[in-house]
Amino acid sequence: MTSPPSGRPSADRFLKVFLAFVSLVLATLVWILGLVDSFGKPSVVPALSLEQKELSLLAQPNIPEPLRPLVVGKDPAASLLETLRDTPLDRLDDRQILLFTALEQDETYRASLRQVTIGQPELIPLQQALLGNDGPEQGRSELLALAPDPLIRGVVCSALGGSSADCVDSAQASAAARRLVFSEMFPLAALILGGLLLIRHGWLLLRRRLPSWPPLVSAPLSPLDMVLLVAGGFVVLGEVLVPLLIAPFTAWVSRGLSPALMQGLTVLVGYAALAVPPLLILRQQLSQCDQEAPPSGGWLQWQARPISSALLQGARGWLMVMPPVVLSGWLVSRWIGDQGGSNPLLEIVLNSRDPLALALLAITAVVLAPLFEETIFRGVLLPVLGRFLGRVGSVLVSALVFAIAHLSIGELPPLLVLGVGLALLRLGTGRLFPCVVMHSLWNGVTFLNLLLLGA
Repeated sequence: MTSPPSGRPSADRFLKVFLAFVSLVLATLVWILGLVDSFGKPSVVPALSLEQKELSLLAQPNIPEPLRPLVVGKDPAASLLETLRDTPLDRLDDRQILLFTALEQDETYRASLRQVTIGQPELIPLQQALLGNDGPEQGRSELLALAPDPLIRGVVCSALGGSSADCVDSAQASAAARRLVFSEMFPLAALILGGLLLIRHGWLLLRRRLPSWPPLVSAPLSPLDMVLLVAGGFVVLGEVLVPLLIAPFTAWVSRGLSPALMQGLTVLVGYAALAVPPLLILRQQLSQCDQEAPPSGGWLQWQARPISSALLQGARGWLMVMPPVVLSGWLVSRWIGDQGGSNPLLEIVLNSRDPLALALLAITAVVLAPLFEETIFRGVLLPVLGRFLGRVGSVLVSALVFAIAHLSIGELPPLLVLGVGLALLRLGTGRLFPCVVMHSLWNGVTFLNLLLLGA
């Protein structure tokens, strides 16, 4: 009688350990290089600040006098000019150069502006008129017709000696005021409400009146499986190999499209393709758990129903996480300064004007990203780590991996806090779907705010 071969399981185990080790080394290298590289990438913060101040100046005439210090500040024109002075000239586009030239009265700065050549020929007469250079004789109305947007038109009109009545576009100022009030007051109201919810939660915690957390349900997977899933599937295959493979396909599909639409399609296709390898690996890993009966709600514990409670839990989690995330970002900028490396999607949304491109970017940010990232980080990684590290360890490690995976050194602390908030929501509700709702709200409100500022 021959005995069954016994070497196969150990060989499979060795191969699995080898692949996990190689994946971990490569993923660590990719993440380190990505984080270091993010130091050299521009931050979206200056662009956001500039857009906010431009919007404030445009909206100022239609903001009631008592509310102006709160909504637009004491002197939005001076504030905008200071920001333009602090921005290197090579970082300003043509319209911002015109805006700078129209607002600036100091001859030192105007001398520097005279050395700047505007790239759009149709705007050169406007620049020459603002600098007092000799150029074609054109009336003010002809020059203002060259202005690319209402803000430039109003500021140039004033710079060329126009009266307030002639230079203020009331309809545009009203629209800007509505956008400004919403973009500032809505986050402020959310911060206040979230702070109150945090205080109430802390009070109930001290009084021991919070309901106990449900048991943490985890798929019978190991940390080794998580290394293969995150390092191998998400980083090595998804972030490195897949972009190289789909680049020709994306270029072929987007031929003939406008640059904005091409960018939106590239982001959507790229993110969808990135998600395929780790999801296939996860499916294979979960299929090997069939020998154990899955719990009620499945291994991932989606539990989307009842929808109403999931929406409420996600919204409540979003409100409560806002104050600590905003505080962490403020502390980093206060103590360390702007480190750059913002998510490039933020600036794409801020500068895009194509509705279809924006729709593709919205699908990516508000639908695909929350579904995929919550499946990986809170659906699988957090519960599996919880069996080995305990709840505190699993929350911290999963949040750290989530933050590092975004490859943005400047956003690392806020993303870490956001990851902790999402993990606590997963533990507190015992459900994954509220985390998707919370993540979608976070991305969606950020997306909407960028649209309001960049419109």
